[in-house]
Amino acid sequence: MSQVYPFSAIVGQDALKQALMIAAVDPAIGGVMVFGDRGTGKSTAVRALAGLLPSIRKVSGCPYNCDPDRPPACVGDCARRAGDAGEVHIDVTPTPVVDLPLGATEDRVVGALDLEHALTRGEKRFEPGLLARAHRGFLYIDELNLLEDNLVDLLLDVAVSGENVVEREGLSVRHPARFVLVGSGNPEEGELRPQLLDRFGLSVDVKTPTDLAQRVEVIRRRTAYDHDPQAFLDRFAPEQARITASLVAARERVREVTTPDAVLEAAARLCIAVGSDGLRGELTLIRAARAVTALEGGTEATIGHLRHVALMALPHRLRRDPLEEGGSSVRIERAMADVLGA
Repeated sequence: MSQVYPFSAIVGQDALKQALMIAAVDPAIGGVMVFGDRGTGKSTAVRALAGLLPSIRKVSGCPYNCDPDRPPACVGDCARRAGDAGEVHIDVTPTPVVDLPLGATEDRVVGALDLEHALTRGEKRFEPGLLARAHRGFLYIDELNLLEDNLVDLLLDVAVSGENVVEREGLSVRHPARFVLVGSGNPEEGELRPQLLDRFGLSVDVKTPTDLAQRVEVIRRRTAYDHDPQAFLDRFAPEQARITASLVAARERVREVTTPDAVLEAAARLCIAVGSDGLRGELTLIRAARAVTALEGGTEATIGHLRHVALMALPHRLRRDPLEEGGSSVRIERAMADVLGA
């Protein structure tokens, strides 16, 4: 099994790492959209984060990653086997991270009739797709802006509902598909439709580092990793353990984080000031602020937490003004100064 590059060893890209950790603490935030140049560590960061998360328990042999501690959520044979604790075998596996290839068909994504089984045995059987494999983990889509619109719509609908429904070829299958959706793309190769961008909880821009010392450190660390992966992993093991403990604790603590009315009002006023369409902006702001609070070990979200996450939660929800200098981020920074104070 190949080793995963340590999350704590990634140089720079602080906004990307923070956004991924927030989404890992509260998957209900809606995933992360990453814009930026190729070769800036986007996919590395996603896989590295999954390596920080605790392993999951699943029903042995289950293609849907069913949770043995929640039998009603299981499907197919898993539901039958999970009904009798004496018959259930449990596997402990890493948190799944599934790549969706750019040329994937809809059948490959959602699942389809197992033709080989149908031809050899004359029985209809469902062959699960990538959505089943991604359940309880991450689904990563590189070059999302080049993916066909019908697949993008399908993925976002499933990501929101947490369920994949397949009705075709005489099959009727419904299975859980709850995952953190992470998409990446290069704006120069085409833009996403605004209504699709709005469905992502957070968005970050990733730039190629221009600082000489940072670039040299990237080369130094990658060379050390390629030369002796185990020694490199051992070097960063203490920091990895610290981040893992922080994430695990935050996932439990976030349920107890409180949000004062003043913070709720500030979130609403900020969204009004920047002209955010709909109410997803406020909801994401609050959820992200609560997640950051939990990561910091706090119990109450503050205006400072709102300020911390605003540039991740709002830029992709604003209508673009071609005459505006600096883009939506500048507009948000100005609104924060006016609404939230310096």
